[in-house]
Amino acid sequence: MALRKEHELHKRRLGRNMGVGLLLGAFVVLVLALTMVKVTSNGFKFPQTQSQAGQG
Repeated sequence: MALRKEHELHKRRLGRNMGVGLLLGAFVVLVLALTMVKVTSNGFKFPQTQSQAGQG
C-alpha cells in the first residue's frame, strides 16, 4: 500500500513507456524474422572475402 497517492502524470508516463516498449519489441521481432527468412532461403550465399576470392 502506497503512502502517497500516485500522480496522474505517472499513469500517463507508464502508458507511454508500455507503448514504446511494445513497439521496440515488435521491431526486434520483425528484424529477427526478416533475418531468418533471408538466411534460410535457398539463394542465400555468404559474401566472399578478399582471401577467398583470390584462391579460387
